[in-house]
Amino acid sequence: MHCKTHHVFLKVFKNIGPGTLIAAAFIGPGTVTVCTLAGARFGYTLLWAMVLSIIATIILQEMAARLGLITGKGLPEILKDAISNTVIRNGLIVLILAAIVVGNAAYEAGNIAGGVMGLNTMYGAQWYFPLLLGAVAFTILFYGNYKVLEKVLVMLVIIMGISFIATAAMIGPDFKSIFKGLFTPVVTTANIYTIIALVGTTVVPYNLFLHASLVSEKWSDSSSLKAARWDTVLSVIVGGFISMSIIVAATVTHTSGIASGKDLALALEPLFGSFSTYVFSVGILAAGITSAITAPLAAAYVVKGCLGWKDALNSSRFRAVWMFILALGVLLASLGLKPVELITFAQIANGLLLPLIAIVLLWLVNRRFLGRFKNGNTQNIIALAVIFITIILGVKTLLKVFELS
Repeated sequence: MHCKTHHVFLKVFKNIGPGTLIAAAFIGPGTVTVCTLAGARFGYTLLWAMVLSIIATIILQEMAARLGLITGKGLPEILKDAISNTVIRNGLIVLILAAIVVGNAAYEAGNIAGGVMGLNTMYGAQWYFPLLLGAVAFTILFYGNYKVLEKVLVMLVIIMGISFIATAAMIGPDFKSIFKGLFTPVVTTANIYTIIALVGTTVVPYNLFLHASLVSEKWSDSSSLKAARWDTVLSVIVGGFISMSIIVAATVTHTSGIASGKDLALALEPLFGSFSTYVFSVGILAAGITSAITAPLAAAYVVKGCLGWKDALNSSRFRAVWMFILALGVLLASLGLKPVELITFAQIANGLLLPLIAIVLLWLVNRRFLGRFKNGNTQNIIALAVIFITIILGVKTLLKVFELS
């Protein structure tokens, strides 16, 4: 019995991979900040929004992973093959390039700054921290093949999980209120933008591109579809659970003075001692590093697919793209600049891109070239519901950016 259990555990662990990288990508400093604000301002009442986010993410990521696995290609390549109209195809490719590359360059500064925030909380501010984190991300990306990246990010996700879940456990959570928060949707004018932010920080457009590319790198035939699905479902649920633990940890403050993960880490110290501050700060640091690795990687895969490169992970052109994104992130974080214009553009582009890519994904997974791996009726109904949510999210994001609401 023990041997059988051990064998099952090894088999599951062996199949862990691309999904964990997706979880590593969406739990960045932005997620830590949004979840902190959600817990500090609204207590347990927005946990249901994370449940919604997890379901939406699983549906979209599964479709992206299935496309990558069955075709052996990334999403840009699949799109170029599927769309015959040159104007539509080129327009979509330009939008994808602009949104992902420029957007990821903007958010990379936030990823580096977020990791630095964790270091600052533990050791005090140092000018070289952005360079140090940039060097760590550079080393992992430059010397790591896919298997190395996979192992490093799995380890960092485990560190994040332990850090944030341990912090949530320290506060002695109210499980009755948690259960109510998970299954009782509450939408008000006060919390609507926090709900949008929770969904938006979990359902990330660049992750759809990253997932399809990574799946096609790890697995080579349809027999691995079940493993890919389990990897997606389990990883996204674990990622969602980590996000929820941040919300739970932040409920202990119940104050409007909390604006970031760093504020929460410092607020925990008088309540639970300096140990709690270090535990949470390690989680913030790990979140910054994971996203600082995956954002440039995703941008490189998108450029590779859009421009039709056949290059591998260690090719000079592929490396040049992620180096540019990483260098720009380190530079902006080092200068202490807030790239408002870039981030505003990224919000607009991603607000437009998410529903558009969700619609294109649904169209692609119903095409004949997938054969028996096409979407079923139930999958289509659920996917349409998710697309409806992404459209509302996109419209609200645009309204917020242009301050029309």
